Amino acid sequence: MGEALFKPEPKEKYSYADYMTWPDEFRCEIIDGVIYDMSPAPSWNHQSIAGEIFVIFSNFLRGKSCTPFIAPVDVRFMAISDTPDENVYTTVQPDVGVICDKTKISTNYCEGAPDLVVEVLSPSTGFKDQTQKLELYENHGVQEYWIVNPDRKTIQVFLHNGNDFDKPSYYKGNDSIISSVLKNFQICLFDIFLEE
Repeated sequence: MGEALFKPEPKEKYSYADYMTWPDEFRCEIIDGVIYDMSPAPSWNHQSIAGEIFVIFSNFLRGKSCTPFIAPVDVRFMAISDTPDENVYTTVQPDVGVICDKTKISTNYCEGAPDLVVEVLSPSTGFKDQTQKLELYENHGVQEYWIVNPDRKTIQVFLHNGNDFDKPSYYKGNDSIISSVLKNFQICLFDIFLEE
């Protein structure tokens, strides 16, 4: 008989302090104190697309001031910096991101909004990426948010205007995205959705 799946003790609101006590194999995010299970693991296609985007960002940003990252990296959202772990109620793991303010990077996590976030849709997380996380990133000032749809081979890009996200731009086929956050950065969708 296999091991019992881990289940956190029932609680009204979970914090980063709780999250840090859970086993690594329990993959989840916490948004406003609510647990969102991230199982099953992402598909090969999902990881391939996220990896391709990360490599393109990484090559472009080599020697520049911004730093790309790929999941799993914890991103903590809180009202003020240096909030104690037990008072941090939102921790997510974007698929790919870029941080330009290196004071946000600690040994264990990013504290506050990355400048650019990419989420690759999957059956288990797609709804959350397009609803709760869209609102989360908007409210916390993520400057550029990409939602990648592997099935349709499309990307929506949301840009923050200082108050909220503008209506998204849609990209497909051989379109190229010109980033507003990364100066002189351009990426063609053909380079992301590599043909099998």
